[in-house]
Amino acid sequence: MKNLVLLLAISLAFFSCKNETSTTENNEVVVEGKLNTDIAYASFGMDITDADALAPNRMMVHYKTMKVGDTINSKMSGKIKEVCSKKGCWMTLDMDGENQVMVKFKDYGFFMPLNAEGEVVINGKAFVTETSVDELRHYAEDAGKSKEEVEAITEPKFEYRFEADGVLLKE
Repeated sequence: MKNLVLLLAISLAFFSCKNETSTTENNEVVVEGKLNTDIAYASFGMDITDADALAPNRMMVHYKTMKVGDTINSKMSGKIKEVCSKKGCWMTLDMDGENQVMVKFKDYGFFMPLNAEGEVVINGKAFVTETSVDELRHYAEDAGKSKEEVEAITEPKFEYRFEADGVLLKE
């Protein structure tokens, strides 16, 4: 009988100690020295915040110093230029009017809405790739380019890339 009472007391204590945790996303941004808490985001992938996100011009400084094979963990902001129209499995960000970054999502773990537009904050790995002349010509052929356009491709193309594990889309 004592064992039954003891077992009941332990069970009661165990079930009464719920360890509920709740998290709230803190979307605070420092803009020109002032704290801005009025920004709302839709979140995709891993939970991230917009704190310490590099502006596009600051991120381009990092990209310009990278060589093929270099990778850096980073968080940056940017403006969506284009989103994959079939699944939302990639997007490009306009960095400065001249450069863009191709963003894909880690392990295809999440996708962006097909109509996504505006400002985003992305977290993950930035890197630079070089697409070979043969591969560029292959893409041009697949796109239906003329023989002259295909043969005009004579140099590899350096591309700025990003593998995002989390994205915040400004609402």
